[in-house]
Amino acid sequence: MQMQGNTIFVTGATSGIGQGLAEAFHARGNQVIISGRREERLKEMCQRHAGMAHVVLDVTNPQAIQAAARRVIGEFPALNCVINNAGVQMHANHTTDSVLDDERLLAEVSTNLLGPIRVTAAFLPHLANCSSAMLINVSSGLAFVPMARFPGYCATKAAIHSWTMSTRHQLRTAGVKVIEIIPPWVATELGGAGKPVTTADGRGPMPLETFIAETMKELESGADEVAIADAKRLVAATSPDAVKKIFSFMNG
Repeated sequence: MQMQGNTIFVTGATSGIGQGLAEAFHARGNQVIISGRREERLKEMCQRHAGMAHVVLDVTNPQAIQAAARRVIGEFPALNCVINNAGVQMHANHTTDSVLDDERLLAEVSTNLLGPIRVTAAFLPHLANCSSAMLINVSSGLAFVPMARFPGYCATKAAIHSWTMSTRHQLRTAGVKVIEIIPPWVATELGGAGKPVTTADGRGPMPLETFIAETMKELESGADEVAIADAKRLVAATSPDAVKKIFSFMNG
């Protein structure tokens, strides 16, 4: 991947992986436009990083996505990279939750799956006419082996992995490189308060700064799929028996 001289739009950049990627690319001399729902955080980031720009965006709103794309392309015609990172993660227990929380379900699917698809559709006509164009989707190691307490999240990330593969194939002659970043468990706000600091066997999340450093290094390799740390083990679990074994360990 070309690591410098890009103009990059990042969704879900107010915290966590999105913020980390935005700051890392900005530090390398790229023009970065960040987006998210929390305007105060966007403004604060731009104040700390001279030259960074922002657009308030809720990726569950199709009309807002179209408006944001028009604005970003109009103000930054050199845009050649879009990073789909916005995501939410919610607990759900189908044995104890007596009523399906449809609002939460729609928010998760709209943010994690429909959001990236709609953002890509809004920017793709522009990217297809750019040199060194890139589309980067952030999925999860849980796309390959799910964590049962996050059934909706894992399902949406599995769908993003599948959709990314199809999109890469469709765009293989269009001059748009499609990359999937596959994180492990990373220490971010994702999942909300009350998330355990460690698992029963003493493992904890990967520090965000360590994840970002390793991800930036791996992106330089030009790989289509960038799996980091423990996520490599989940990606490697391609046989049904291997998936069942790791699933049992993770959810035991």
